[in-house]
Amino acid sequence: MPVFAECAILPPMNTMNISLPDSLKSFVDEQVARRGYGTSSESILELIRRVQDWLNLRRLLLDGASSAQADPTDAGYFADLRDRVRGRSAK
Repeated sequence: MPVFAECAILPPMNTMNISLPDSLKSFVDEQVARRGYGTSSESILELIRRVQDWLNLRRLLLDGASSAQADPTDAGYFADLRDRVRGRSAK
């Protein structure tokens, strides 16, 4: 079966009820209609996942910024990296 046709196994879901002002409820409903979500829950779930991704990226960037300086990434670095990826380790 092609990968795109396989069903993803989803973990058990919990329920969370939220209250929104009319303006935000209208916005969510509009996003559901315009972006093809089946339900408002799908729309909110994607939003939460995007926030998680953003926070993870932010953490990685901050970790990188506070880490010790590494050797420069020059042409030799990338040539070595390509060799290692291709299985021709120079080291």
